[in-house]
Amino acid sequence: MAVQLPTIIARCFEASNAREVDAIVACFTDDAVVTDEGRTYRGRDEIRRWREDVNAAYEFTVEVLGDTPAGTTDEPTLHDVTARLVGNFPGGTVDLVHRFELRDGLIAALHIAP
Repeated sequence: MAVQLPTIIARCFEASNAREVDAIVACFTDDAVVTDEGRTYRGRDEIRRWREDVNAAYEFTVEVLGDTPAGTTDEPTLHDVTARLVGNFPGGTVDLVHRFELRDGLIAALHIAP
């Protein structure tokens, strides 16, 4: 059974698998914050550099395994998405939790951790 994700999160993963940096950046708010591998990137310019660096260093695909929505509204603003990355990085396969915070239909924050 396919995991049902909010449209913007699904779009971000699709753009990641297609290695489309512009499409990834467009998923984020202007003031978004991304934390990955212990580093924090603020705003679309830094997020763009982060994804360009990731694309230059590694080739990988992402498979979404599950989503745990959280929040107090009808449309949850927090989503812990478990995803499996397979690629040419050390170890070759890793399952990571992507904590997305959504605002106004875009990603306001993303924290990626094992």
